[in-house]
Amino acid sequence: MAPSPNDTTGPRHVAIIMDGNGRWARQRRRPRLFGHQAGAKRVREIVEACPDLGVKYLTIFAFSTENWKRTQAEVAGLMTLFRRYITKEMQTFVTEGVRVRFIGDRRRLDPKLQELMDHCETITAVNTKVHLTIALNYGARDEVARAIKDLAREVKAGKLDPESVDETTLTRFLDTHVLPDPDLVIRTSGEARISNFLLWQSAYSEYEFIDTLWPDFTDEIFAEVIGRFGKRERRFGAVPA
Repeated sequence: MAPSPNDTTGPRHVAIIMDGNGRWARQRRRPRLFGHQAGAKRVREIVEACPDLGVKYLTIFAFSTENWKRTQAEVAGLMTLFRRYITKEMQTFVTEGVRVRFIGDRRRLDPKLQELMDHCETITAVNTKVHLTIALNYGARDEVARAIKDLAREVKAGKLDPESVDETTLTRFLDTHVLPDPDLVIRTSGEARISNFLLWQSAYSEYEFIDTLWPDFTDEIFAEVIGRFGKRERRFGAVPA
């Protein structure tokens, strides 16, 4: 449900398209994976900054359904990085009160990575300080297509009246059904596109496209973006008061 018009409080849910790792590495004459490693380290700092900024939910775009088009070496390197990241950070998530969820189609991912994801979700399930959602093999169009298939199965089985289907019904079948819609979506690196990320959920989100490459996106920059959000007038189709 959308917040009330003229709500100028800080964002409760921030989603980030973490772009620019490859360019950051290239500027330093290093391989692209070096940039991805630096970007993974940046995630911890941003997660740690969330409570002081009033951000309860953080969703990050780690790997899209389109990223399989990259070179086999880069994809393999990223999958190894994901396994190492989850293994290394899991206990920190537990002790710091971070609840971790993963969204996206897991079926194409390595079984060992899937097991790690399941385990991480299980052992952090009681945490409430920050809700971190990691989009892995995620694409918004793919998400909606999968949701419609599941909805259609319930209609076919007689569990759902097709005449009762509305926006709320479809939302229940999305990967993000337990999350509030993002108030703010940030994309780093200077690119001004949304790249198939949370298309349904961000219908009324505010957007920030900033030039900073993701590995250089500090908690100070994060705080500045959050501060600018508080000055926006969000009307959700209404007229100014």
